[in-house]
Amino acid sequence: MKRFHIHLAVENLEQSIQFYSTLFATEPTVRHEDYAKWMLDDPRINFAISDRGSKFGLDHLGIQAEDEQELQGIKLRLDATQQPVETQEQAACCYMRSDKYWVTDPQGIAWESFHSLSEVPTFNDQNAPSDGENPFACCPAEETTTACCPTAEKTTSSCCGDQ
Repeated sequence: MKRFHIHLAVENLEQSIQFYSTLFATEPTVRHEDYAKWMLDDPRINFAISDRGSKFGLDHLGIQAEDEQELQGIKLRLDATQQPVETQEQAACCYMRSDKYWVTDPQGIAWESFHSLSEVPTFNDQNAPSDGENPFACCPAEETTTACCPTAEKTTSSCCGDQ
């Protein structure tokens, strides 16, 4: 069963953790100095926040697949939108390694579809492709206007798969 995903960039992580922990009536499932995530079952959502972005508010939306077959079903629907789809295999980001597909909706909102494979010890893979300034796995050096990073200013966001 798929899980809806939301990632917000926040100004004050501790204040936001307090707020969302109260709202959801539970502490984060994952917590790091720059990131927190709640894996909620009611509603079934992967809700993540980080203070790594320069622009506060909605960072991206997404759908988390439970297995590779479910992810491929999502990929077929993304292809049917006729929007460019960015593929990332074994991407290391937000303390997880995942296979991902990114697309940008007509409003310019990045949508991430992903299947988590394993945990990694850092927020992102410092050796991953980057935009030359920010080492985020979703911002390839050859193109900074990808589905995950639709504009040059977006490349400073966390813009990653929050597994």
